[in-house]
This record gives sequence, structure tokens and C-alpha cells, in this order.
Amino acid sequence: MAARSKRRARWAFRVLGLVLLAVLGWASWEYWSWPDVARLARERPTTTAFIEEYRGRQREAGKPDKVAWAWTPYAAISPHLKRAVLVAEDISFFSHHGFELKEMQNAMEEALREGNLPRGASTITQQLAKNLWLSSSRNPLRKIREAALTWQLERALPKRRILELYLNVAEFGPGIYGAGAASQRYFGKPAADLEPREAAALAAGLPKPRAWHPGSTSVAYQRRVTSILSRMDKAAFLARQI
Repeated sequence: MAARSKRRARWAFRVLGLVLLAVLGWASWEYWSWPDVARLARERPTTTAFIEEYRGRQREAGKPDKVAWAWTPYAAISPHLKRAVLVAEDISFFSHHGFELKEMQNAMEEALREGNLPRGASTITQQLAKNLWLSSSRNPLRKIREAALTWQLERALPKRRILELYLNVAEFGPGIYGAGAASQRYFGKPAADLEPREAAALAAGLPKPRAWHPGSTSVAYQRRVTSILSRMDKAAFLARQI
């Protein structure tokens, strides 16, 4: 019995040692591969996790992996689009610190009102973290990384820079990323010249960009465009912030 107990103890210590080594290895990998968030204050991203994910899917399907993506400075993006995206995705963006529990409640109320599935209720900062560095999976580890990166983004960058980055990396249709590329593709004009309805049409597609975008005949999408336009009219206060 004593010998058996010793063998069990040795086995347990070995397992514990392997677990500790695995945790240490994972932590080391996370440390060395962790993004330099502060660099975004002065540099543009050269790609994003979502762009690379799209390219990977295209290559697997034997299709071209080219994307439409061009950087558009904050000042060259229509204030109508800024307001449309804020009322559609995160109206409290300028007042929260990266996380907004009220937004979850708003998402559920909107879903009940419009008869749609609830949107993700993530803040714009959370969506930016996910787009830049994470995957579209919903596993708990990804959510932990997203929370940590969101916290860093809010502390390293001013709000307008976060919004500028988001408007430049968000997906507005299959293979179409950023306000500049979306405005040219759908309306044949620069992002600075977008009118309110055009801006609402782009913002309405953000929850489901592969199916919802200007030209889509989806009734739910068209209803969302109308809803965003209405909310834009009521959110004149945002003009002072954007």
C-alpha cells in the first residue's frame, strides 16, 4: 500500500509539473507575441486578423484573396458615417472606458423592437481589438484577450484615434474593409462625401457584412437602415464629439 501511494504521489507530481510547464510556455508565448498597442498612436496597421482570416478562406476555396482596403484619415471621413456608426454600434463610445453594460441591454431591446437576433453588443473598442488581433471565434480565452487589449487601447489611444482605426478596419462587405474602400465600391465617391442615407446603409451592415450591405434586398437590413437614420437625427449631440 505504501509503495502504491508513493507511485501515485510521483505520478501526481509529474502531471502537476507538466501542467506548470505548459502554463509557463503559454504565458511566455503570449508575452512575446502580444501586440504593441501603443504603436497604433503613431502607426497604421498593415493588416488585420480578420483580413488574414478572409484571405485564408478565399485561398482554401481556390479563389483570389485580394481585398479592397485603403487608409482614410479621420478628417476625410464624413461626419454622417461617424454618427451612423456610433448610433448603430456604440452610442456611449465617448463616455465609456471600453466596456458598456448598458449597451448589452440596448442591443436586446433593439432586437425585440426590430424582430432581429441581438447584435453582439461589443463596444467599438472591443470590436477594434477583435478585428485587429483576434479571430471570429467565441471561445472564453479569446474573450479574455479581447478584454485585455480593449483595456490597453483605451489607455494608450485617444477616442478619436480609436474611432479612426475602427472605421478603417471594419468589414463593410465580402473583402471590403474600411470606410474609404466601402464608399468607393458602393457609391463611387470618397468617404468624405457620404450623405446621411449612404452612411446609414454602410453602418447597418456592420453586424452581418457578408450579407448586409448597400444593394442588399434583405427586409431586416433595410429596416435597420431606416432605424439608424432615425436615430442619427436624434443624436445631434454627437456632432460636438466627432
